[in-house]
Amino acid sequence: MPAVDGVSVATAKAGIKYRSRTDLCMIALDPGSTIAGVLTRSKTAAAPVEWCRKILSRGRARAIVVNSGNANAFTGKRGNASVERIVAAASERLGCRRGEIFVASTGVIGEALPDGLVTGHLAGLADELAPGRWQAAAEAIMTTDTFPKGAVRRCEIGGKPVTIAGIAKGSGMIAPDMATMLAFVTTDARLPAPLLQSLLWRSADRSFNCITVDGDTSTSDTVLLAATGRVRHPKITAAADPNLKSFKSALEDVLCDLAQQVVRDGEGASKFVTITVTGAASRSAARRIGLAIGNSPLVKTAIAGEDANWGRIVMAVGKSGERADRDRLAIKIGGVAVAGEGEVVPGYDEAPVAAHMQGESIDIAVDVGVGRGRATVWTCDLTHGYISINADYRS
Repeated sequence: MPAVDGVSVATAKAGIKYRSRTDLCMIALDPGSTIAGVLTRSKTAAAPVEWCRKILSRGRARAIVVNSGNANAFTGKRGNASVERIVAAASERLGCRRGEIFVASTGVIGEALPDGLVTGHLAGLADELAPGRWQAAAEAIMTTDTFPKGAVRRCEIGGKPVTIAGIAKGSGMIAPDMATMLAFVTTDARLPAPLLQSLLWRSADRSFNCITVDGDTSTSDTVLLAATGRVRHPKITAAADPNLKSFKSALEDVLCDLAQQVVRDGEGASKFVTITVTGAASRSAARRIGLAIGNSPLVKTAIAGEDANWGRIVMAVGKSGERADRDRLAIKIGGVAVAGEGEVVPGYDEAPVAAHMQGESIDIAVDVGVGRGRATVWTCDLTHGYISINADYRS
């Protein structure tokens, strides 16, 4: 991944949980950088999330400090104090206001964060900041992830080349609610914070909020989008500006790429599943139906077992709570019509569907026959590997 002008990165082995891997990252931004974010709506949100929520409206950022191994969630006043110490140390080192330091943590819930391991490395991180280094940053924020996740797109604003690059982490506890696990996206575009926020809301809703691994929303879900303003393109003040068309498309591509990488790396997953729902009462209804299918343990285990049990899809549609016409319901698996007009397709041959189920990418299409709403949801299967990973997580 290329460097983004105005962005520099450094990582360290702080020993927060793991002794032999990087677990601390600083993403520094040039003075004047704007920022937007979407954060979990969990009622047990982590202390770093609450800090970011508090300062986000100011729209300015100089750094994002991220640790893995400890979520600093459900840690009470101690958790808040940890955040404040980290913010104070980082702002002093970078010579900026505390309200320009964003923080994020991921890992075990309910254990106090040994923030001295973080603050003790901040001076060294600041001295080692350098452009690029996305690979190291993506590795530093991993927990149960099996590979680092990054994405980049190039586009134009008013004929001027612009870069968008981001990293993410996530493998389990994935059912985003206005955000995702952790994701940090940067661009050298020059965009005001309110506009950046509106663009992020739209793109996150079409990417991160359309994935699920296990139906569990994290206490730490955070997506931050920062713009350094290093590209001197025409001034943009509204999302409807024609000069922004390429940027909007590229931003959504980056977020979708990152979101799908998270699903592909789902804990214990062996299959990547795309669920397309059409004919719903609205787009939001279509997504809720898609998520009902994608979150169903029965559907997910059938996919893991390569069993073309489409009746479980019918069940999931019915439990979604959204309007569906039972007698017009149609289902395709791997492009093969399985059910139509509310019943099995006459002469249905399961052989090609069974063959499709043996692949690594599974496609399910459902039309519920009540409207024009459409949405795509991405998920994975559910294997015994998920149980093994989470049963042993704290050890």
